[in-house]
Amino acid sequence: MKPVIGITLGDGAGVGPEVIVKALGHPSVYDICRPIVIGDSKLLKRAIDITQTKVTLHKAGQVKEGRFTFGVIDCLDLDLLPGDLPFGEISPLAGDAAFQFLKKAVDLAKNRELQAICTAPLNKEALHKGGHTYPGHTEILAELTDTEDYSMMLSSPKLKVIHLTTHVGLIKAIESITPERTYKVIQLAHETLSRAGYDNPRIAVCGINPHAGENGLFGEGEEEEKLIPGIQKAASEGMNVSGPYPADTLFFRAVRGDFDIVVACYHDQGHVPIKVLGLEEGVNITVGLKGGVIRTSVDHGTAFDIAGKNIADERSMLAAIQAGADLSPKQVVK
Repeated sequence: MKPVIGITLGDGAGVGPEVIVKALGHPSVYDICRPIVIGDSKLLKRAIDITQTKVTLHKAGQVKEGRFTFGVIDCLDLDLLPGDLPFGEISPLAGDAAFQFLKKAVDLAKNRELQAICTAPLNKEALHKGGHTYPGHTEILAELTDTEDYSMMLSSPKLKVIHLTTHVGLIKAIESITPERTYKVIQLAHETLSRAGYDNPRIAVCGINPHAGENGLFGEGEEEEKLIPGIQKAASEGMNVSGPYPADTLFFRAVRGDFDIVVACYHDQGHVPIKVLGLEEGVNITVGLKGGVIRTSVDHGTAFDIAGKNIADERSMLAAIQAGADLSPKQVVK
């Protein structure tokens, strides 16, 4: 059975409805998964009219009522927004609705009615004005799943990267890396790819310093202190992990096919290679959420300036759906 992927509408005043409708107008999506939109049918209908996508809309009361047929967009309609919601404007109503769409998707994923969640963008200011003061999707998901240890993973057709640290300054990032964090992220990479069907996934860890420290020549022994004990612990438990390797050659080797995933030590070390390979193909993934919940996301924002104009590009949504299908558990329960 193809995995069921719940696509959350995000902020209805942005481009989310348009990129969802455009993406679900591609028959290839239905070859890899069973998509269902969790949001508001009125805004999807408006997006269908704006984009002139040749599809019809089906409101499903439950996931199992979805038709999952190309040409028909299934929607689990929470009916939280007006059909004439203004485009490109901060709306507390839309911010609250974006939260409620995500909460519903998490509940369904916990119940194994969804194998992955794919999120259209939300607007943080609207989210806050709607009464939900989170930095973004990731923190909401962590709280709703009662998860403390999680990581950002970026995926493109040629490269997968998982991060030890992300949105902190470089000095703080290096300070916050510990052997325990290194081990945990390696474990998350191993478990995520194993569930997705990889046989003994090959994991490589980047060094922190140039040339991975080159035996103490560069840095203050960070590799030996912060990385190697975590790598050794993971390897002793049977995980196929190696490193630390110099980052300047490791990503080339991973793209060549030597490794299935790279553990990056800080934000730019992992983000730059992915984005050089193509912004439109990169997908942001949250891994480590309790219950095995997989979440993928488009790599762009709500784009209020172009919402409703039929110029939003759906390629990032297509890539996010593809990643959700690739990383979904291969044994579908429901």
